Amino acid sequence: MKDKLKNITHKTLSKAWATLTQIDYDYKFKNGTWKRLSRETYNRGDGTAILLYNPNKKTVILTKQFRMPAYNNNEADGMSIEVCAGAIDKNEAPEICIIRETEEEVGYKITHAKKVMECYMSPGAITEKMYLFIAEYNDAMKVNDGGGLDSEGEEIDVLEIPFTKTLTMIDNFEIIDAKTVLLLQYAQINKLLG
Repeated sequence: MKDKLKNITHKTLSKAWATLTQIDYDYKFKNGTWKRLSRETYNRGDGTAILLYNPNKKTVILTKQFRMPAYNNNEADGMSIEVCAGAIDKNEAPEICIIRETEEEVGYKITHAKKVMECYMSPGAITEKMYLFIAEYNDAMKVNDGGGLDSEGEEIDVLEIPFTKTLTMIDNFEIIDAKTVLLLQYAQINKLLG
C-alpha cells in the first residue's frame, strides 16, 4: 500500500468529544496517475458490543436509547434499539470493556464473552473498529437495573425480547443499528437460540 500513497498530511479540525482530522494525500491510481485527495476522519477510539442471549428462555437483551446523530439524520430514528455496547478505554482489552459495559448498561454480571467478529462500521469516515461478542445470560446474573452511567449522560432502557421478535423487528426496520443486525443474524445463522 505504501507504494500507492505519498505526501500524507494531517490537520486537526476538532478535538471536542473526539478528534476530527483532515488528511490530504497523493494516491496512485491503477492507470499510474497520481491525484491529490482530501478526506476527513473521525476518531473516537474503538468499541465493543455484545449480544446477550438466553437459550432456555429464547430471549436476548437489547437496549433502547436516544442517538443524536441518527435523530439529526432522520427524527424517526432518534430512539435506537441496539445491543449493549461501549467505547474501549485507553489500554483496555476489548473483552474487559464489554464485561464492564454489560454491567453498567444492562445490569448483568458476566465473567467472559466470546469474540465473534471485528469490523469497521463506516470505514470511509470513522476510524472505529468494533469488537463484537456474544455471551449467555440467565436471571441469576442480574445484579442491578442497568441504564448506563449518569456521568456519561446515559439514559438506557433495558429490553428483554424474544429472539424471534428481534428478527421481525429487523424486517420491519425497527432495528436498524448495524452491529445489532450483525449479531442477531450471527445468532440466527449459528442457531444459538435453537
